[in-house]
Order: sequence, then structure tokens, then C-alpha cells
Amino acid sequence: MKVIVVGGGPAGMMAAISASANGNEVILLEKNKSLGKKLLITGKGRCNITSSLSMEEFIKNTPGNGMFLYSAFQQFTNQDIIHFLKEQGLNVKEERGNRIFPVTDQARDVLACFEKKLKKQKVKILYETQVIELLTKQNKIYGVKTKNQTIKADKVIVATGGKSYTLTGATGDGYELAKKVGHTIMPIKPSLVPLETYEQDLHQQLQGLSLKNVGIKIVDITKGKQIYEDFGEMLFTHFGVSGPIILSGSAHLVRYKNIEQLLKNRQIKLKIDLKPALTKEKLNDRILRDFEEFKNKTFKNSLDKLLPQKMIPVIIKASNIAPEKQVNSVTKQERTALIQKIKEWEVTIKNFRKIEDAIITCGGINIKEVNPKTMESKKVKGLYFAGEILDVDSYTGGFNLQIAYSTGYVAGK
Repeated sequence: MKVIVVGGGPAGMMAAISASANGNEVILLEKNKSLGKKLLITGKGRCNITSSLSMEEFIKNTPGNGMFLYSAFQQFTNQDIIHFLKEQGLNVKEERGNRIFPVTDQARDVLACFEKKLKKQKVKILYETQVIELLTKQNKIYGVKTKNQTIKADKVIVATGGKSYTLTGATGDGYELAKKVGHTIMPIKPSLVPLETYEQDLHQQLQGLSLKNVGIKIVDITKGKQIYEDFGEMLFTHFGVSGPIILSGSAHLVRYKNIEQLLKNRQIKLKIDLKPALTKEKLNDRILRDFEEFKNKTFKNSLDKLLPQKMIPVIIKASNIAPEKQVNSVTKQERTALIQKIKEWEVTIKNFRKIEDAIITCGGINIKEVNPKTMESKKVKGLYFAGEILDVDSYTGGFNLQIAYSTGYVAGK
């Protein structure tokens, strides 16, 4: 059987490998000059391959239609991708947060494994070949049309990615291809994306500050409802906030009801606990010890041990304690206000950064129109989808790449 795979990212490469392993003649079409452009920038160029968590946990870490992936995750697991890489000569290691990386810390070594396997299985690759149309007759696929030629096939797998990171060639053209043959595209939004905040003055003060081991809560203040909670690392930027826990929070926020209106009305708050390991009582004891040590200093010079340097003027201003006040004259009431600000420092979320800055796309081909056991279209016989083009998305931590391998493997199979 002749199979065409459209798109040479992790989902497309895995689909081509899987299809050729089953004895098919496979042609992989890639519009860039090389394969895996987005794969090379994942994990800051180190490639967070997958997670060591159980496949059930993968579903829990996929706020975007996780249950749709149940069958795909069973057919090709995190252990399968690790085994695949080891077969090509690449070992992996586990880091904090159950994240799996190549021992070499190089994403290009992961890509090399895919390329090696594609070559071994004699998959024909056509570079700089953009598909402009899926060819169907009586709801059955029979090939694709590129800018230069028509290529016939028995089956076609579309794995063109989403619309995030457009510099890698992800321009969302796969959505248009699917739409033209009758598929519904769920609204495309950025996910795993930095967040803009309203507090402009803070951007200048805190830009570049990275906070490790902090707790965050994203709250809808209209309902007093907590949307997301996490612990880990975050970063202040010239426009707002970023970092792993913020990106994961955005994946929840993007699917929250009436989110655009709530952001416009300043109803979404980010509450940051700068000292999550300490209760208010223990934090009070800690502050009293620091105040005792710095008893001859002013308040503004008493927080050096407690907070990062850039954070001190911000917290002082928020606490309403006079900066020049002597530490030994700070009242219990003022200390309570200080503790409150350290444990629940608040900023207001304004918006998501644009989709070009997102790691992943929320939205895509409606999963109700795709068979979860095979990834075949329910609308067009012989047409399959894999990876980010589907309306599925996860948190950071290797989950989205696993979606690509698992759906790619199943589609190819």
C-alpha cells in the first residue's frame, strides 16, 4: 500500500516509521528544508522527550481532551519511545518533575534517531514540498496535490502541527486542508504561553527575575473560584510572567469559560506565595529572627535574607510600611500585612501572549470526527491525523511530545 505522510515533525516522522514498519511504501512530505525543526527547540534545545509518569497520569496532565488519547497512549507508551531511542543508540536520563531527556542534552541527537530509522526503513522524503490540497473522491482519499505535482496514495496521514512557533514552519495550513474536506476546526488559541499582566510599573522593576520554589494560584475573583494551582519556577518579563508553572497554568486558563471577558474586566488574579514552605506562623518567627539580627537597621534594609533583591522594594510598597522606619518599631499589625503580601502577592492577568509565542496550540481538528483507536477521519476514508493538528494539548513536561509519538504511531499502524 502507498502511504503519504504530510509533515516531518515528531508525529509525522513516527507515523512514517510506523507505516513503513507495516510493509507500506511511504513518502514523507516536508515543506521545510529539513525535518523536526520544532523538535530541535523543545526543552530549550535539550528536548524533554517524555515523562516517566504512568500513562494514566499523562491523561490527567492533558487538560485538552485527554480521554481521547486513552487508546493511543496504551498502544505507544513513554517506555516505547525510550526503547525506540535506545535501539538507535541514544540513552536517556530522568530529571526533576519526572522529565526524561537524552543523556547528551541535545535535541539534535533525538532527531538523528528518527532520521536514522527513516533511512533504514527506506522512507522516501521530499523536502520543500508543501501540500495545498487533499484529493478525495466520494469521501475517500486518493492522494495529495503539492505546488508542483499530484501524488496518488491509498492512505494519507496529516501531521502538519499547530500554529505555535511559526518560525518553525507551523502556520496552521493543515487546518485549512482538513476544513476543505469537511472537518470542523475548533477555535485556535495559544496554550503553554506566557501571560501579560496589567501592572506595567512592575514589568520594569522585576524584568528578568526568576523565582524558584514558589506557589501560584490563578483565581476567578467573580466566583472566588480557583482555576489552577502549582508549585515550581516562574519568571518576570517585560510584559508579565512566564516560566514552567505559568505556562501550565495558561493551558487551564485558555479553556476557562468566558475567559476573554474576564481578562478584559480584570477579574483573573495570579496569587504568588513567595514562601510556600512556611506557614504564616513560621514566616512570622522567621521575620522576627531577621528583625532581631537587623534591629539597628531600617525596614528596607532588613529583608535581604528573606527575599530576592529586586522583590524587596515591591513588597515594601505593597505592605504599606514606611521604608525608613526602624525595624524595632514595626508593629505586629504591620508585620501581619507584610506576611500577607509575601504569602499572597497578587497581580492581574491581562491577556495571553500571541500564538506565535506559544509552545503548543489549543484547538484544532474536532476529536469527535476522528476515531481514537486508529486516528482515522470519520469523514474521509483513508485520511488520518496525528499530533498537534488535533484538538488535544497538555502541560509542559514531555506530555505534548508523547502525544505526537503516540498518535503518529497509531495513525501509521
